[in-house]
Amino acid sequence: MPEEEKLVNYYSCSYWKGKVPRQGWVYLSINHLCFYSFLMGREAKLVIRWVDITQLEKNATLLFPDMIKVSTRSSEHFFSVFLNISETFKLMEQLANIAMRQLLDNEGFEQDRSLPKLKKKSPKKVSALKRDLDARAKSERYRALFRLPKDEKLDGHTDCTLWTPFNKMHILGQMFVSTNYICFTSKEENLCSLIIPLREVTIVEKADSSSVLPSPLSISTKNRMTFLFANLKDRDFLVQRISDFLQQTSSKIYLEKNISGSYINSDDEVFTRSSSLISASPHKSRSSESEGERQFNLNDNGIPTATQALMTMFRRRSPEEFNPKLAKEFLKEQAWKIHFAEYGQGVCMYRTEKTRDLVLKGIPESKRGELWLLFSGAINEMATHPGYYEDLVEKSMGKYNLATEEIERDLHRSLPEHPAFQNEMGIAALRRVLTAYAFRNPNIGYCQAMNIVTSVLLLYAKEEEAFWLLVALCERMLPDYYNTRVVGALVDQGVFEELARDYVPQLYDCMQDLGVISTISLSWFLTLFLSVMPFESAVVVVDCFFCEGIKVIFQLALAVLDANVDKLLNCKDDGEAMTVLGRYLDSVTNKDSTLPPIPHLHSLLSDDVEPYPEVDIFRLIRSSYEKFGSIQADLIEQMRFKQRLKVIQTLEDTTKRNVVRTIVTETSFTIDELEELYALFKAEHLTSCYWGGNSNAVDRHDPSLPYLEQYRIDFEQFKGMFTLLFPWACGTHSDVLAARLFRLLDENGDLLINFREFVSGLSAACHGDLTEKLKLLYKMHVLPDPSPEQEEPDSAFEATQYFFEDITPECTHGKKSSQENRNYLRMWSQENKSKAKNTKDLPKLNQGQFIELCKTMYNMFSEDPNEQDLYHATAAVTSLLLEIGEVGKLFSAQPTKETDSSSNNCSKTIQSELFQKKEHQQYPLEQHKPFQSSLVTNDEEAVCTDSTLGMQMEDIKLEDSSPRDNGACSSMLISDDDTKDDSSMSSYSVLSAGSHEEEKLHCEDIGEDTVLVRSNHTTSLRRSTSIDRDWAITFEQFLASLLTEPALVRYFDKPVSMMARITNAKNIRMMGKPITSASDYEISTMSG
Repeated sequence: MPEEEKLVNYYSCSYWKGKVPRQGWVYLSINHLCFYSFLMGREAKLVIRWVDITQLEKNATLLFPDMIKVSTRSSEHFFSVFLNISETFKLMEQLANIAMRQLLDNEGFEQDRSLPKLKKKSPKKVSALKRDLDARAKSERYRALFRLPKDEKLDGHTDCTLWTPFNKMHILGQMFVSTNYICFTSKEENLCSLIIPLREVTIVEKADSSSVLPSPLSISTKNRMTFLFANLKDRDFLVQRISDFLQQTSSKIYLEKNISGSYINSDDEVFTRSSSLISASPHKSRSSESEGERQFNLNDNGIPTATQALMTMFRRRSPEEFNPKLAKEFLKEQAWKIHFAEYGQGVCMYRTEKTRDLVLKGIPESKRGELWLLFSGAINEMATHPGYYEDLVEKSMGKYNLATEEIERDLHRSLPEHPAFQNEMGIAALRRVLTAYAFRNPNIGYCQAMNIVTSVLLLYAKEEEAFWLLVALCERMLPDYYNTRVVGALVDQGVFEELARDYVPQLYDCMQDLGVISTISLSWFLTLFLSVMPFESAVVVVDCFFCEGIKVIFQLALAVLDANVDKLLNCKDDGEAMTVLGRYLDSVTNKDSTLPPIPHLHSLLSDDVEPYPEVDIFRLIRSSYEKFGSIQADLIEQMRFKQRLKVIQTLEDTTKRNVVRTIVTETSFTIDELEELYALFKAEHLTSCYWGGNSNAVDRHDPSLPYLEQYRIDFEQFKGMFTLLFPWACGTHSDVLAARLFRLLDENGDLLINFREFVSGLSAACHGDLTEKLKLLYKMHVLPDPSPEQEEPDSAFEATQYFFEDITPECTHGKKSSQENRNYLRMWSQENKSKAKNTKDLPKLNQGQFIELCKTMYNMFSEDPNEQDLYHATAAVTSLLLEIGEVGKLFSAQPTKETDSSSNNCSKTIQSELFQKKEHQQYPLEQHKPFQSSLVTNDEEAVCTDSTLGMQMEDIKLEDSSPRDNGACSSMLISDDDTKDDSSMSSYSVLSAGSHEEEKLHCEDIGEDTVLVRSNHTTSLRRSTSIDRDWAITFEQFLASLLTEPALVRYFDKPVSMMARITNAKNIRMMGKPITSASDYEISTMSG
C-alpha cells in the first residue's frame, strides 16, 4: 500500500480458507479490507477493495456465533472469532458506505481535522481516523433523529432529565449539544423530544440545586418558553460549551444583520440577543417591504407572482357539502390551537405522542405548510440562509442547460388537474423553484417526479418555503432518490421487497413471479403516492411522511398489499395485478377534505364499469400502524445499507455492460477483453480518487454524461496504463511516446481521455492491421508541437547518426528479399485501395517530426528478440525516406541557401556505412542503445518529469545520442563519390577510430570530400547544421518504404495477446507496484 493509504483500525480474528481457519489480523483502511497471517512459516494475505464488496453480513451459526461474511462478485470470505464483533462490523459498514458514496458521486473521504485531541488519561489509544469515523456516525444518527441540516456536527451528549409542564413530570433522557442546536429525546420511545436552536436562545443559567432537582440548567427562548434540565453530571463544562456556541451564533446573526439589515426569526418578528444588537420596530416594516420587493423581483416576463401559498389563491369549495366539512376542518384547527397552547408552538415545541396522533387524524389546510416546515427541519435551513433563494433565482434566470430543458418539458404535466397549475402564475412559481434547486445541486439537477412533489409543496407553502422543503426532501429525507439513477428509490424498493417477504409471506412468492413489487414500488416511493392516489388523500400521506419519515411509506405500501392479498393471489399476470392495485388506490378517499373531488388522472383514463368500494385514507393509515407499526427507522437503515451495496454494484455492472455493448462494434477487442479493460480503466480513476492525482476526481467523473464518457483519466494515469498495456512501451522512451499518444487521443484538448478514446488507441496498436498501426504511429508524430522553439532539434546530423552505431554491415538484401518486398507492396496496394482517401488526408511529416519518429522506432525495438534485424531495417528505411524527401524538394518551392547546405549534409549522412565488426564479436545489449545511454546521463532533457501534461509535451526534446563512456568513440568518413550508389551499402568507404587516445582521428586527416558521421566531439558540428524546413514525406511514402523491409513488416504484423497483457497488469497491481493501484478484483494469495 502507498503512504496515502491510512489505516483506521485492526482486529484479531480468524480467516477461513476452505475448511481451515487461520488466526491473524484484519486491517481496515479507508479503501481496503486486508488480512494477514503468519503461522508456522506460512503467510496468508488478502486484500479487498471496499468498492468491490457486494454484500456484508453478520451471521450467527451454532458452530460460529460470531462470523462476518464479505462477498464480492466472484468469491466469499468468512471471518470469525472476534473480540468485539459489533464494533468491527459497524466500522466495516461505515467504510463500505464511504466506498459506495465514492462510486455514486465521487464523494471521497476527507479527515476532519477539527476533532479535539485526546486527553492524556485516555485508557485506550484510538487512531485519529477511527475517532473521526465514530464522530461521523454519531453525527449522522443525531441529524437523522432531529431532522437537522447536513453540516451539523454533534459536539457531545449526556444523560439528564427534562421537566415537562404539560404533564408535570421529570422525563429521563439524553441531551445532545451541537454547534447550533440543543436537543433532547426521552429514553422511552416517542414520549417526548425537543429541538432548541441556539438562535432562539436568550438565557442559559445554572439554577439552584436541591435534593429534588440536582444540578439543574435553565434555558429560555425568544418566544418566552423556559426548559428545565436536571441531573447533569458535568453541568459547569456543559454550560461553558453552550456559552461558546452561543457567542459563535451571536456573531453570525450580527453578520447577517449587517448584510441584510435585519434578522428574521421563524415567526417573522425581529429579535435581538443583547443591547448591541437591538432592532427597533421599524425594521419589521422595512423587512416586510424588502420581502415584498424581493417577491416582486422574482417575477419575470410580466407574469403575476404569488406571494402566498397557491391553495389560498385557488381555493374551490364544494357548495353542497359546505357546512359539514368546514365544521370538521374548524374542529381540527381548534385541536391544534389547544395543542400549541399546551405544548408550545414553533420549532421549540414539545413533540410527543399526542403530536403524532393529531397528524394521523389530519392536518388542517391552514396549518399544513407551517407544520411541514417544522417536522421536516426545513424551517432551520430557511432561518439560517436569509436571501439565499432570492439569489439563486436571480442567478439562474435566463440560463439554459439540460436540467432547465427537462423542467420546461414537465411543467405542464405537474398536477394538470388542479386549477393552480392551469395558469401561468402557478407554472412560473414551479419553474423558479425547480430551476433554483437545479442550480443549487447540479449533481441532482432535475429528476422526473420532482415536479409532482414540488407542485404539492407550492399549494401549501410560500415559494421560498417550498424550495427549502424540496431541499429537505431531496438531500435528507429521501437521500439519493432524485439523482440521475434514482439510486435511493431502487434501494428502498429492495428494502420493500424484504419487508414484503417478512410481513406478507403468503403473497411474496406470487408477487416475485409476476414481477409486480419492483414495478409498483418505484412510483409509490418517488412521488409519495401523489401519482397513484386522489390528491386530497395523497396529501394526508405527505402529512404523515413529514412527521414520521420514510417508515410511513413502507407501512402504507405493505397495508395496500395486505388489503388485496386474495385478489392478487388470483392474478395470472403482472398486468392484472397492476390493475387490481391501481383500482384500489383510485378508490382511496378523504371524506374530511373541504376541496371538491379532483379527479385523478389515472381514474380518468380507466374505463371501469363497476365502481370500486371506497377506502378511507385515515382508516388505511391506522391499519398500517396497527399491523406494521413495529417497523423502526433503525431497521430500515440497516436494510438500506445491505440493499445499497447490491443496487450500486448492479448499476456499475449495468454500466459496464452498456459500455461494452456500445463499443464492441467499434474495436477489434472481444467482449471479455473490453470488460477487463473497463475494470482496469475504472480502477485507475478510483485510485486517483483516494490516493490523489494531478486533476480533480470530480472533473474526471460526470454521471450526467453518456456511459462511455463518465470516467476519464489524466496523463499520469494514462502513462501507467500505457506502460502495462501498449505493445510499443519499451525503455525510458515510453513516457515520451505515452505523451504523444495522449495528445493524439485527447481530441477536445481537456487533458483528459475517456474510455472510448482510450480503447480506440489501444485497439489500433494491438489489433489493427499493418496500415492502421503505422498510421497511428505516423499520426502520433505529425501533431504540431506545443512549443516549436523548444522542441526543434539542433541538428539533423545528430538525430540520424545513432541509427548507424555499433551495427554489423550485414544489412544488404538479395534478389529474394526484393521479390518479397514486391509481394508485400502488391498485397498492400490491393487491400488498401478503400483507405486511400484517409491516408491521403494526413499531413506531411517534416524533417524534425521524421527524426522523432525514427527515434521512437529505434526504442520500440530495444527489447525485441530480433533487435539487430530491426535496427538494420530501420537504418535502411531511414536512408530511403531521407532520399525520397530530398527528391520531393525538387517538386516543391525553391529552398533557401541556408537550408540547402544543411540538407546536403543530411543526405550525405544517410549514405553512411554501418560499423564493421567481426562476426564472432558479441556486444552487450546496452551498446545497441545509444539513445538509452544518453538518457541515463542527460535525463533532464530526455524524460518527461513535469507533473502536468503541458510541461510533458514541452519536454519532448531531441536527446544527445553520442556515447559518453570514458571517451570511447568511433568515426565514419564517407566519400562524396560513394554516395552516388544507393543500391548497396557495402561499397561505402569507412574510417573507423579505435577507443584508445592515440588511435583517434584528427581533423587534418579528413579529406574535403568526406563527411564526419560520428564523433564524441560533436558540439561544433551540431551548431553548424539545422533542420531542413523544405524537406517532407507523406504517409504513403513512409508506408511503402517500410514495406520494403520484411523484418519491420513482421514486427508490426505480429499479433498481440491482449488478455495476457491484462493479466500481467492485474498481477502487477497485486504486487503493489507504485504505478498502479490495487486491482479491481479481490486478491487472495497463499504462499509457503
